[in-house]
Amino acid sequence: MTHTNVTILHPAVFVLLGIPGLEAYHIWLIPLCLMYVSAVLGNSLLMVVIITEHTLHESMYFFLSMLAMTDILLSTTTVPKALAIFWIHAHDIVFDACVTQVFFVHVMFVGESAILLAMTFDCFVAICALLRYTAVLTWSVVRGIALGIVTSFCIVFPVIFFLKRLPFCGTNTVPHSYCEHIGVARLACADITVNIWYGFSVPIVMVILDVILIAVSYSLILRAVFHLPSKDARRKALSTFGSHLCVILMFYTPSFSTLLTHRFGRNIPRHVHILLANLYVVVPPVLNPIVYGVKTKQIRESVARRLFEIKAWCCAPLWADGSPHIPISYLIKEARFLCTLKSSKYGLDFNILCIDK
Repeated sequence: MTHTNVTILHPAVFVLLGIPGLEAYHIWLIPLCLMYVSAVLGNSLLMVVIITEHTLHESMYFFLSMLAMTDILLSTTTVPKALAIFWIHAHDIVFDACVTQVFFVHVMFVGESAILLAMTFDCFVAICALLRYTAVLTWSVVRGIALGIVTSFCIVFPVIFFLKRLPFCGTNTVPHSYCEHIGVARLACADITVNIWYGFSVPIVMVILDVILIAVSYSLILRAVFHLPSKDARRKALSTFGSHLCVILMFYTPSFSTLLTHRFGRNIPRHVHILLANLYVVVPPVLNPIVYGVKTKQIRESVARRLFEIKAWCCAPLWADGSPHIPISYLIKEARFLCTLKSSKYGLDFNILCIDK
């Protein structure tokens, strides 16, 4: 009886080239670095405000905090390594780190699409069934949706299995700024048909299903908005709808462009593929907190309140024991600010609720 030992060869490291052909034009790395820092700071600030501000403890802002966390993970998985390649020529990445990068890029792609679908459902209930909003979107339902989003990464595990089973006996040079599934699989000396079809079709089918459901929800939302009796109500509903639509377009446009050009754009130069891939992982994370910060009144007011608190504490004189002396005028302003949040949220009269001057 004989035993056959099958050894799968994995390279110790892969060499990431960055953007082949554009080595002399890496001045654009300064904006890329600034965009990455802006994405991390903006989404972190958004998460802190949502967590610490009790008036924002609602399903819409819960999903928005999940979106901010996903954006931070997506950009942090790829951009720092790309900057290290371009600035300090750190081209090497170990095999396990490369596979981990592939896993997180796919997970964040599928997860962010699922979060956008959940946010669309929240918007649909808020506009089309406002009186039943709290009855439909209870915290148990929200937790169930969040659990479904988190467990969506299960469809990515086969991608990792298919990648680790491949033998690599040729070059270990990856013509990209980060490890991408098909780009790494093409270096193998084996048939990668399963990798191509599963790695391309399954995430696309999942995302296209999300897009179809989002489109149906938005068509119902628009029909409900144009049947509202008040012009002011239509304006507010369209403002909320517009911010959601901007975020969705910012995510799906570069992501689908990246996938389709990589799969079908054989005549497109390679550096265009890589530039699109880098824009996909950094542009939506930068713009999402800006869009929601500008378009959502509660978030604007909460951020302003936090900045006002920091200013008050920094500029306040100290008591003898070293503790800050907060002026009574600040406390009155804070009370009026909280009343403003409550009145704007429930449509009540500010002058009836709040403290007199």
